Amino acid sequence: MGAIVATSRTPDVLRELGARLKTLRLRQNLRVKDLAARAGVGARTIDRVEAGHSVGTETLVRVMRGLGRLQAFEALIPLPEPSPYEIEQLRGKPRQRASRRVPPLGPGS
Repeated sequence: MGAIVATSRTPDVLRELGARLKTLRLRQNLRVKDLAARAGVGARTIDRVEAGHSVGTETLVRVMRGLGRLQAFEALIPLPEPSPYEIEQLRGKPRQRASRRVPPLGPGS
């Protein structure tokens, strides 16, 4: 297996991901049909994923769930950190003055 780097071509990345998924499956002593049943996909789909063919996001999520590795997406795409502007907005600065607009009087006022 090789490293995936910024200059890797898409077909090479897909092959590498497929090889890594196959290794994960084999380390869990799962047959293709067993993983397919866990993931809710066909055995041919697992074969295609492991061979490095392009698959949809839903299929990839199903396969990762079947391998018990769904949490790996957290490292792949972490939640964005708030920007300094958002942090400042969340601080809840105390109001310095009232707005010019006078709230309308409700019924019975």
